[in-house]
Amino acid sequence: MLNAKSAPTKARDNLISQKVDTLPPSGIRKFFDLLSSVEDVISLGIGEPDFVTPWHIREAGTYSLEKGYTMYTSNSGMPELRQELASYLELRYGVSYHPENEILITTGSSEGLDLALRAIINPGDEVIIPNPCYVAYPADIILAGGVPILVPTNEENNFVVRATDIEARITKQTKAILIGYPANPTGAVMSKKEADATAGLAKKYDLLVISDEIYARLVYGVEHICFPSLPGMKERTILISGFSKSHAMTGWRIGYAAAERRFIQALAKIHQYTMLSAPTMAQMAAIEALRNGESEVEKMVQEYNRRRRLMVKRLNEIGLPCFEPKGAFYAFPSIKATGMNSEEFAEKLLLEEKVAVVPGTAFGPYGEGFVRCCYATSLPSIEEALRRMDRFIRKSRLNTA
Repeated sequence: MLNAKSAPTKARDNLISQKVDTLPPSGIRKFFDLLSSVEDVISLGIGEPDFVTPWHIREAGTYSLEKGYTMYTSNSGMPELRQELASYLELRYGVSYHPENEILITTGSSEGLDLALRAIINPGDEVIIPNPCYVAYPADIILAGGVPILVPTNEENNFVVRATDIEARITKQTKAILIGYPANPTGAVMSKKEADATAGLAKKYDLLVISDEIYARLVYGVEHICFPSLPGMKERTILISGFSKSHAMTGWRIGYAAAERRFIQALAKIHQYTMLSAPTMAQMAAIEALRNGESEVEKMVQEYNRRRRLMVKRLNEIGLPCFEPKGAFYAFPSIKATGMNSEEFAEKLLLEEKVAVVPGTAFGPYGEGFVRCCYATSLPSIEEALRRMDRFIRKSRLNTA
């Protein structure tokens, strides 16, 4: 007979964290699982530059390997890289950070965002975010113990959040506002007027702002507003950015956070226990990108702009109304006239015409009625994709006539 010690026990049903267990899977990942089952697809779905990292930047990474620079760096990142970033932010945006204690090198901007939220959120704190938004925003807030509060944006306002809509959702539990402009998935760019108004709310209600500016260099005909450069905002803003989009360095996983010392110390405390340091080779490559990469950035921006103009023009012509995105590399056309919802439209377009776009609902409930089309792919591919989309729209009209 088994005694109490050796008796088999019933498996526990709570071994997975409740937060993780109830967290919905990424809408983008769900759609790309479907995409993987279809051959010969033209993808307007992946939010990644189609350019290869410029050679001289790759060479800097190669040099790091050849010389054996493969050890850990300081938790905060290489001093040379932090100095280059401090100089870059001051010259381009007029905001001054001390390289020693106000800049942290992260493993991509995604880690920086996660660190920032975990560093400031106490259980139950609310964080306001415009929606549609990057898929990680609500999830990261939940995983940090906070509550995401969604603020709808719409095409009438070019998908830029209005300060009045933010203020209507501020409560005693509000801790921060999380914004990401230029925006994924809409391509929206925040105007100086709305940026000032949002900054005014942060000061009025004593809130923090986390500003995700990973697409800062990808703007077309407008000026990017670096949020901490606004009067009185450096002391209450955590700036998150990196090299993935601007320098076509997605796989290098190199980003940074910049903020006042007290915030960077808090982020670094988590970083040193979880990531230790960003990859040494990627840091060496980032130094080269800052020192000598400007001409390549400008060439890529010019090419994106050419594709942007073509895509927006053709989307409007084929009956998918699209406001003019001023940043990033996304268009966000309305598919409401087709009578389909976002997921239905994207799935049918993929299966019938082998063109991949991402349902707007992957970016939150206020993305319904829209799809995200990425123009970080070749011009011939964009032209062919739009021809197929035109054919798809015409067929769907005939079927519903």
